[in-house]
Amino acid sequence: MQPRIKDRQTVSGYTLKRTTSGDSSLLHSQTDAFELLKTMGAPGHLITHAKLVGEAANALLTTFEKLNVPVDSEFVQTAVVIHDIGKIVHPQEMSTPGSNHEPQGEKMLLDQGVSPKLARCCLSHGRWHKMECSLEELTLALADTLWKGKRIDALELKVIDLIAGHLHKDRWDVFPQLDSLFERIANEGDSRLRRSIGG
Repeated sequence: MQPRIKDRQTVSGYTLKRTTSGDSSLLHSQTDAFELLKTMGAPGHLITHAKLVGEAANALLTTFEKLNVPVDSEFVQTAVVIHDIGKIVHPQEMSTPGSNHEPQGEKMLLDQGVSPKLARCCLSHGRWHKMECSLEELTLALADTLWKGKRIDALELKVIDLIAGHLHKDRWDVFPQLDSLFERIANEGDSRLRRSIGG
Protein backbone atom coordinates (compact mmCIF):
# COMPACT_ATOMS: atom_id res chain seq x y z
CA MET A 1 0.00 0.00 0.00
CA GLN A 2 1.44 3.36 -1.01
CA PRO A 3 1.50 6.13 1.60
CA ARG A 4 -0.78 9.10 1.03
CA ILE A 5 1.18 12.10 -0.18
CA LYS A 6 0.81 15.37 1.65
CA ASP A 7 3.47 17.33 -0.20
CA ARG A 8 6.84 16.88 -1.86
CA GLN A 9 10.21 18.26 -0.94
CA THR A 10 13.24 18.05 -3.21
CA VAL A 11 16.62 17.46 -1.58
CA SER A 12 19.74 17.30 -3.74
CA GLY A 13 17.64 16.45 -6.77
CA TYR A 14 15.63 13.69 -5.06
CA THR A 15 11.95 14.05 -4.33
CA LEU A 16 10.86 13.06 -0.86
CA LYS A 17 7.20 12.28 -0.24
CA ARG A 18 5.68 13.42 3.02
CA THR A 19 2.80 11.37 4.33
CA THR A 20 -0.26 12.48 6.23
CA SER A 21 -0.73 9.24 8.08
CA GLY A 22 2.58 8.71 9.88
CA ASP A 23 1.80 5.03 9.31
CA SER A 24 4.24 3.09 11.49
CA SER A 25 3.51 -0.05 9.49
CA LEU A 26 4.48 1.47 6.14
CA LEU A 27 7.17 -1.18 5.72
CA HIS A 28 5.66 -4.61 6.22
CA SER A 29 8.55 -6.57 4.77
CA GLN A 30 11.96 -6.51 3.16
CA THR A 31 10.20 -6.32 -0.21
CA ASP A 32 8.43 -3.12 0.86
CA ALA A 33 11.79 -1.72 1.98
CA PHE A 34 13.39 -2.38 -1.41
CA GLU A 35 10.39 -0.75 -3.10
CA LEU A 36 10.85 2.31 -0.91
CA LEU A 37 14.56 2.47 -1.81
CA LYS A 38 13.70 2.42 -5.50
CA THR A 39 10.91 4.99 -5.07
CA MET A 40 13.34 7.31 -3.30
CA GLY A 41 15.78 7.08 -6.21
CA ALA A 42 18.43 4.79 -4.76
CA PRO A 43 21.22 3.99 -7.25
CA GLY A 44 22.01 0.39 -8.12
CA HIS A 45 25.16 0.42 -6.01
CA LEU A 46 23.15 1.21 -2.86
CA ILE A 47 20.62 -1.52 -3.63
CA THR A 48 23.44 -4.01 -4.19
CA HIS A 49 25.00 -2.96 -0.88
CA ALA A 50 21.71 -3.64 0.93
CA LYS A 51 21.54 -7.12 -0.61
CA LEU A 52 25.12 -7.97 0.36
CA VAL A 53 24.69 -6.76 3.94
CA GLY A 54 21.48 -8.77 3.94
CA GLU A 55 23.44 -11.94 3.14
CA ALA A 56 25.60 -11.39 6.22
CA ALA A 57 22.52 -10.59 8.33
CA ASN A 58 20.74 -13.74 7.19
CA ALA A 59 23.76 -15.87 8.16
CA LEU A 60 23.69 -14.30 11.63
CA LEU A 61 19.93 -14.74 12.00
CA THR A 62 20.04 -18.39 10.92
CA THR A 63 22.46 -19.24 13.71
CA PHE A 64 20.58 -17.11 16.23
CA GLU A 65 17.45 -19.08 15.40
CA LYS A 66 19.28 -22.38 15.91
CA LEU A 67 20.43 -21.13 19.31
CA ASN A 68 16.84 -20.11 20.17
CA VAL A 69 17.87 -16.48 20.54
CA PRO A 70 14.79 -14.23 20.71
CA VAL A 71 15.38 -11.79 17.85
CA ASP A 72 12.96 -10.06 15.46
CA SER A 73 14.37 -11.35 12.18
CA GLU A 74 11.86 -9.47 10.03
CA PHE A 75 12.85 -6.19 11.69
CA VAL A 76 16.54 -6.86 11.00
CA GLN A 77 15.92 -7.89 7.39
CA THR A 78 13.88 -4.73 6.76
CA ALA A 79 16.36 -2.46 8.54
CA VAL A 80 19.22 -3.90 6.50
CA VAL A 81 17.61 -2.57 3.33
CA ILE A 82 17.02 1.01 4.48
CA HIS A 83 19.89 1.65 6.92
CA ASP A 84 21.93 3.63 4.36
CA ILE A 85 19.04 5.39 2.62
CA GLY A 86 20.55 8.76 3.56
CA LYS A 87 23.32 8.08 1.04
CA ILE A 88 20.81 8.98 -1.66
CA VAL A 89 21.27 12.58 -0.49
CA HIS A 90 24.95 12.11 0.42
CA PRO A 91 26.19 9.93 -2.47
CA GLN A 92 29.85 10.73 -1.75
CA GLU A 93 29.52 8.60 1.38
CA MET A 94 28.98 5.50 -0.75
CA SER A 95 32.70 5.47 -1.54
CA THR A 96 34.30 7.65 1.16
CA PRO A 97 33.90 7.67 4.95
CA GLY A 98 31.22 9.92 6.38
CA SER A 99 28.25 9.92 8.72
CA ASN A 100 26.05 12.70 7.33
CA HIS A 101 23.86 10.02 5.76
CA GLU A 102 22.88 8.68 9.18
CA PRO A 103 20.69 11.54 10.53
CA GLN A 104 19.61 12.31 6.95
CA GLY A 105 18.39 8.75 6.51
CA GLU A 106 16.44 8.82 9.75
CA LYS A 107 14.76 12.08 8.68
CA MET A 108 13.93 10.75 5.22
CA LEU A 109 12.28 7.65 6.67
CA LEU A 110 10.32 9.59 9.28
CA ASP A 111 9.12 11.92 6.52
CA GLN A 112 7.92 8.82 4.65
CA GLY A 113 5.90 7.65 7.65
CA VAL A 114 8.27 4.87 8.69
CA SER A 115 8.19 4.06 12.41
CA PRO A 116 10.76 5.86 14.60
CA LYS A 117 12.01 2.49 15.85
CA LEU A 118 12.90 1.38 12.33
CA ALA A 119 14.13 4.80 11.18
CA ARG A 120 16.47 4.89 14.19
CA CYS A 121 18.53 2.12 12.57
CA CYS A 122 19.95 4.73 10.20
CA LEU A 123 21.70 6.17 13.26
CA SER A 124 22.39 3.10 15.36
CA HIS A 125 24.10 1.04 12.65
CA GLY A 126 26.99 3.49 12.75
CA ARG A 127 26.67 4.83 16.30
CA TRP A 128 26.13 1.57 18.20
CA HIS A 129 29.05 2.46 20.48
CA LYS A 130 27.35 5.72 21.53
CA MET A 131 23.75 4.52 21.81
CA GLU A 132 21.75 2.02 23.83
CA CYS A 133 20.92 -0.55 21.15
CA SER A 134 18.65 -3.55 20.88
CA LEU A 135 19.96 -6.91 19.70
CA GLU A 136 18.27 -6.24 16.37
CA GLU A 137 20.14 -2.95 15.94
CA LEU A 138 23.44 -4.54 16.93
CA THR A 139 22.81 -7.41 14.50
CA LEU A 140 22.42 -4.87 11.70
CA ALA A 141 25.58 -3.03 12.76
CA LEU A 142 27.48 -6.32 12.88
CA ALA A 143 26.23 -7.43 9.46
CA ASP A 144 27.24 -4.02 8.10
CA THR A 145 30.86 -4.68 9.13
CA LEU A 146 31.19 -8.43 8.57
CA TRP A 147 29.82 -8.32 5.00
CA LYS A 148 33.09 -6.74 3.80
CA GLY A 149 35.38 -8.87 5.95
CA LYS A 150 35.83 -6.37 8.78
CA ARG A 151 35.70 -7.47 12.41
CA ILE A 152 35.22 -5.15 15.38
CA ASP A 153 35.86 -6.85 18.72
CA ALA A 154 33.85 -4.37 20.82
CA LEU A 155 30.76 -4.78 18.61
CA GLU A 156 31.04 -8.55 18.48
CA LEU A 157 31.35 -8.78 22.26
CA LYS A 158 28.27 -6.59 22.70
CA VAL A 159 26.30 -9.01 20.53
CA ILE A 160 27.76 -12.07 22.27
CA ASP A 161 26.99 -10.66 25.73
CA LEU A 162 23.40 -9.78 24.78
CA ILE A 163 22.84 -13.26 23.39
CA ALA A 164 24.42 -14.87 26.44
CA GLY A 165 22.10 -12.80 28.62
CA HIS A 166 19.03 -13.82 26.63
CA LEU A 167 20.03 -17.47 26.94
CA HIS A 168 21.00 -17.16 30.62
CA LYS A 169 24.50 -18.35 29.84
CA ASP A 170 28.01 -17.13 30.42
CA ARG A 171 29.78 -15.22 27.63
CA TRP A 172 32.26 -18.06 27.15
CA ASP A 173 29.51 -20.64 26.73
CA VAL A 174 28.41 -19.00 23.47
CA PHE A 175 31.63 -17.30 22.41
CA PRO A 176 33.24 -20.18 20.43
CA GLN A 177 30.22 -20.83 18.22
CA LEU A 178 29.49 -17.16 17.58
CA ASP A 179 33.13 -16.24 17.02
CA SER A 180 33.40 -19.01 14.42
CA LEU A 181 30.23 -17.72 12.76
CA PHE A 182 31.58 -14.17 12.60
CA GLU A 183 34.85 -15.43 11.15
CA ARG A 184 33.07 -17.48 8.49
CA ILE A 185 30.97 -14.50 7.39
CA ALA A 186 34.00 -12.20 7.37
CA ASN A 187 36.00 -14.68 5.31
CA GLU A 188 33.46 -14.23 2.50
CA GLY A 189 34.01 -10.47 2.56
CA ASP A 190 36.38 -10.32 -0.41
CA SER A 191 33.85 -12.11 -2.58
CA ARG A 192 31.09 -9.71 -1.54
CA LEU A 193 33.30 -6.68 -2.13
CA ARG A 194 34.03 -7.88 -5.67
CA ARG A 195 30.30 -8.31 -6.26
CA SER A 196 29.61 -4.82 -4.92
CA ILE A 197 31.73 -3.11 -7.58
CA GLY A 198 29.56 -1.49 -10.19
CA GLY A 199 26.36 -2.63 -8.45
